[in-house]
Amino acid sequence: MTLLQSWVESANSADTDFPLNNLPYGAFSTGGPRRCGVAIGAQILDVTALEAAGILTLENGPLLQAGDWNAVMSAGPTVWDALRGWLQTALAAGSGQQANLAPHLVDQANAQMHLPITVAEYTDFYAGKNHAVNVGTMFRGAENALPANWLSIPIGYNGRASSVVVSGTDVVRPNGQLKAPDAELPRFAPSARFDLELEMGAIVGQPSEGMVSVQEADDMIFGYVLLNDWSARDIQAWEYQPLGPFQAKATATSISPWIVTKAALEPFRTSTPERERPLLAYLTEPGPMLYDIDLEVGLTPSGKGESIIARTNYNQMYYSAAQQLCHHTTSGCAMRVGDLLGSGTISGPSKDSRGSMLELSWGGKEPLTLDSGDSRSFLEDGDRLTLRGAALGDGYRVGFGECTGKVLPAKPVPDWAQ
Repeated sequence: MTLLQSWVESANSADTDFPLNNLPYGAFSTGGPRRCGVAIGAQILDVTALEAAGILTLENGPLLQAGDWNAVMSAGPTVWDALRGWLQTALAAGSGQQANLAPHLVDQANAQMHLPITVAEYTDFYAGKNHAVNVGTMFRGAENALPANWLSIPIGYNGRASSVVVSGTDVVRPNGQLKAPDAELPRFAPSARFDLELEMGAIVGQPSEGMVSVQEADDMIFGYVLLNDWSARDIQAWEYQPLGPFQAKATATSISPWIVTKAALEPFRTSTPERERPLLAYLTEPGPMLYDIDLEVGLTPSGKGESIIARTNYNQMYYSAAQQLCHHTTSGCAMRVGDLLGSGTISGPSKDSRGSMLELSWGGKEPLTLDSGDSRSFLEDGDRLTLRGAALGDGYRVGFGECTGKVLPAKPVPDWAQ
């Protein structure tokens, strides 16, 4: 597939994240109530206004008046396909709809973005092998890097839906209980080893009752977002045994404001890696379930320029989102419209492709030198993190925009907590 031409001129560049091939979904406002929008080039098509005016009609509508995409997701894949088909036709060069749609375009630069969905629940996985090997090697040695179950099962934990925030939201450094290895007792203080995790998020668009297959799980996924799983490594080190992450992962989870639909990513499907240990039958994939999506992380110290500290690709995952979702249902766990699944940190095989500061600085032992000359082992106050991602086609890109967040200083610890 090549670049599709639109009457929206800014969508016809090979450099835009949002050509007619993409059409991701978001929620925005311009001083009034939230509306549902579709990114096209440098602009947003206000589909809430189109539906209200009767220009766009969807089966069992109206579905776009609540300011998020949950109602559209609930309506199911037939509506998903019909909406995308209508948008691609209406926004294509030579469309008879240009006169109707043009008044409902808003400059992205003038819009405030919001969470595109109401998040029902949030689960984060640990499904990138390079990341798991790196972290395991640091803490258990190379011979015991992977837990015994890792090559057989997508490992995850249930996070907090309340922690999910949209790109651009500042993140306050967390306070928590910390214990140095040589200290006799823990203390309560700001995290000194605050970190990012470069991930993708899969958004569940259809509910389930009972176990679903990998193919059924793939059919349930509405689309994907960039995701930063902010992590307090020193809080995590003290709390994680025996039940895993808790407060270390509860500060914030940032997602990109645009949901790139599964349909837009279809040309970029790729297979998960060859298995080192045969998977049980229920996790067998009927076809390619990963995507070829280039990813990068930028770190900008306060008042200075950005350094790209990591580049990797979503194709590095050992388990696909469909496998993760399938496994999530095996106990009978019901999935809900708006559930969010984090992929786990996406690290490549080389040092410059590691998706967390923990790995990039090797636990703080090998600090990074940024382009500005600053040194970093973990994140400092004032640092801005920016995740970017795009699948690259023939003369076009299907991008996610940016997922950004700035680290603010921890709140003072109350006297009664010290």
